[in-house]
Amino acid sequence: MGDRTRPALYSIPAHRAFADSLVAGLIAQYGADPLALARGMILLPNNRAVRAVSDAFVRASGGGLLLPRLTPLGDPELDERLGSALDPIGMGADIPPAITPMRRLMILSRMVQRVRRAAGQPVDAGEAIRLGQALAAALDQMEVEQTPATALRDLTIAPELSEHWQTSLRFFEILMAQWPQELARRRVIDPADRRNRLFAHIAARWKDAPPPGFVVAAGISTTAPAVANLLARVATMKGGQVVFAGLDQHMRGDEWDAIGPFDPDPMTGRRPPGHETHPQYALKRLLDHMGFDRAEVAAWRWGSDHDARAARGRSISLAMLPPRLTSRWRDLKPAQRTLAGVEALEVATSADEAQAIAIALRGALEEPGRTAALVTPDRQLATRVSAHLQRWGIEADDSAGQPLSHLPPGTLLIAMAEAVADRFAPVALLTLLKHPLVMRGEGRLEWLEGVRALDLLLRGPRPPADLRGIDLLVAEHEGEDRLRDLRARVRTWWPQARAMLAPMEADFAQARALPEQLAAIRTHASRLSAETIWAGHQGHAAAALFADMEEAASDGPDEADIGALPSLLDRMLRAVAVRPPQGGHPRVAILGLIEARLAHSDLMILGGLNEGTWPGLPAPDPWLAPRIRRELGLPALESRIGFAAHDFASALGAPRVLLTRSRRGTGGPAVASRFWLRLRAMAGQQWKQADWLKHCVHGLDAVAHHRPSDRPAPAPPVEMRPRRISVTAVDRLNADPFAFYAQRILKLSRLDPIDADPSAAWRGTAVHAILQRWADEGARDPARLEALTRELFQEADAHPLLRALWQPRLLEGIGWIARTVAEDRAAGRSIWMAEKEGRARIAGVTLTGKADRIDRMPDGTIAIVDYKTGKPPSAKQVRAGMALQLGLLGAIAEMEDGFDGLPIGVRASEFEYWSLGRNKQDGFGYRESPVDPDGRRDKIRNDEMIAMARALFTAAAEKWLTGDAPFEAGVNPEVASYGEYDQLMRLEEWYGRADA
Repeated sequence: MGDRTRPALYSIPAHRAFADSLVAGLIAQYGADPLALARGMILLPNNRAVRAVSDAFVRASGGGLLLPRLTPLGDPELDERLGSALDPIGMGADIPPAITPMRRLMILSRMVQRVRRAAGQPVDAGEAIRLGQALAAALDQMEVEQTPATALRDLTIAPELSEHWQTSLRFFEILMAQWPQELARRRVIDPADRRNRLFAHIAARWKDAPPPGFVVAAGISTTAPAVANLLARVATMKGGQVVFAGLDQHMRGDEWDAIGPFDPDPMTGRRPPGHETHPQYALKRLLDHMGFDRAEVAAWRWGSDHDARAARGRSISLAMLPPRLTSRWRDLKPAQRTLAGVEALEVATSADEAQAIAIALRGALEEPGRTAALVTPDRQLATRVSAHLQRWGIEADDSAGQPLSHLPPGTLLIAMAEAVADRFAPVALLTLLKHPLVMRGEGRLEWLEGVRALDLLLRGPRPPADLRGIDLLVAEHEGEDRLRDLRARVRTWWPQARAMLAPMEADFAQARALPEQLAAIRTHASRLSAETIWAGHQGHAAAALFADMEEAASDGPDEADIGALPSLLDRMLRAVAVRPPQGGHPRVAILGLIEARLAHSDLMILGGLNEGTWPGLPAPDPWLAPRIRRELGLPALESRIGFAAHDFASALGAPRVLLTRSRRGTGGPAVASRFWLRLRAMAGQQWKQADWLKHCVHGLDAVAHHRPSDRPAPAPPVEMRPRRISVTAVDRLNADPFAFYAQRILKLSRLDPIDADPSAAWRGTAVHAILQRWADEGARDPARLEALTRELFQEADAHPLLRALWQPRLLEGIGWIARTVAEDRAAGRSIWMAEKEGRARIAGVTLTGKADRIDRMPDGTIAIVDYKTGKPPSAKQVRAGMALQLGLLGAIAEMEDGFDGLPIGVRASEFEYWSLGRNKQDGFGYRESPVDPDGRRDKIRNDEMIAMARALFTAAAEKWLTGDAPFEAGVNPEVASYGEYDQLMRLEEWYGRADA
């Protein structure tokens, strides 16, 4: 009834602003009657398109205007948006309600978990959610393409697939058989199925009773059969129009036919795959499903037109030719390669790219009324550009928003989940305690002081798990001076923090099911943040998501291990994008590809044109192999590249375009996008570089006169230099004077990482703790060493990595010490003292040291013994003054009152390292000495050891401690602490220069 004889099909070319041109045409057709626009309806692809067209109406109205009904076809509440067009009075459609997306995800995740568990391949809740999301996407695609579930049974290629894909297909078939039963039990249908039924119902209603006003379908490119059928109805009914965005009318007939989709194979009845990556593939497939030809599409008459950009459109069309036709580029004349108004910028790094884009956006604002936009799928690049724009006070209107997982409410929820999942491990605990939403208000500063003190205390290996482990760490330890003050500070603050965390630990210990875990997260997030987590537009988004999750969680995964909760929350929060309600700068915007499809600016910057970014790599489908998807008639994963290509080609129609890429991204060297390479190859000599922006980037923050630092040689006054030094610090003084200066005079020391693996120093501390206990027992029975070692590792505060990995090796090394001590005792050698402090005055400086062991030799002399967990120093290092510990301890022992308990006149004759490293007999433990009675093997003579050590120490003391010599910076890779102070000494500025 009232159908047209010819379809009303139009296209707005890429060089026109789609939304503005569409609105201009509608106002020209219906604007004379104030109510004609209000009676109309515009069908749009999504809510973002609704916003773009609504803004275009505002710009074009010049005052008051009654807008037509703007309806996004992808809206979950489609029936409410369509209103009376869907359900005229008395003519209802019997369409069941759709299951909510969150409940569907939870049910599918539970089904996946059960099927995998039955097959002996269990997955945790986080992985079940991931697979459930992919399964929901596959179900939607089958519904959209109207592929029946029975098509799976007709597949003949399953035996040809790899075992992995056969297993995935078997699981998919099981789930496809169970899912309709689950929907029928709940009396609901899939959202995609409901949309298909709604579209069919609308098309049928409009065939007999078209709406009273006009209907325009604009900017829709989806190839779904139900949508194509609806668009065909709109195009042929009275008052209906279909307006495509960027349908290429420059292409010749053979070029258009080469895109596909192709005619079905007469033997198999199946269509061969087309060029899904071509920007026009989706529109051509849509026209094919609608039953129309490109020749029936007319140009939209309204909107601004520019001949130069129209010519550019033909060049863009040529650049995007199917691969087998690109040989035509050789025959193009210079006029056919024109890219007037398009410039390209290639820089070294993504940081330079962001800076250049920000400068270009800022420059666009110099012209009154001019607009500029960055279009990129690279969110990291967009964030950097926003940060650069803020230096000029520009808050760009970022229409894509930010994932909720990156915003404070989301990061707090994830931090809480990680803290309980990791049993309050140091990194997770500190992340939670430092979060900006925790303890907000007047007590925040005092709270952070306590957290910082705990941060310092947690440096090094991980304490035992749970809050009990922190209790043991904070508790007072006997005989440890280094951390006593820090522990005392933390002890005054920790009870407050523990009182906040203990209820959370107790609740999660009992929360076995997902609903209980989500309830615990919500309750304690509210308590830790004093309800601020749910405030503001970000908090409202988090609250809405959490309410949906809690409502549907009872249908979620059966087995919800607490360890999977962080990944589950991160995946759910990442799917929610939050946009500031107030928008941003009216003339500068940052757009994603979806947002940019219907928007145009005077300057369009297409950023991040690297392969893998634009176009992005298709996300793999864990359920259906690519060949299975093709056999089922589902869109290939590569079809997303075609949409990205269409977005790229459309954005190239702006008045001025800047293309940017970096040769190196955040992950390493980057390859130019296929779109960049195609455009450059086609343009040839017409390819224009925006090199002026490179100069701006380098000049913006450039220093006029670079004056590199000289090699540091600090020379503090003599009275500021230490007069007390340990024997181990002497080695650093000789080997690296600047490091000694930084540590002893500036009081700067390197902090261990949080949750660090046990280093050699920490392992050495464990060894000395064992031997200290053994020495304190008095009897020093070698048989007790192994028992003491096991007792130490059984203590609650023993590091789990030391206990699990290093205890067997240490037991073998300790066993060697016990056997060697017993053998020495049988030979007349005995332990005189162990872990003994000594001191002496040499060269005007008090020298202190702790002897691991001093043994009495059969001839009445003494041996100085030092324990090592690794390779001992060599005689060469001793001669160089970088390992004087044994010699200086011997010097202290020979001096009066050097070590309490040693008689006057005692003489040191042996100097030994007892290493717990691997020996030559494939075991652990060996004895090494830098001295030899006759100086053989380039060793030091026994009787020269102490004199040499005293001489080297005296020279060092007179030079740096009692003298005024500068502590000159140097590079010495043989020093254990090499590199700790490279940044402080500004090594890269002076190292390698001739004058340094």
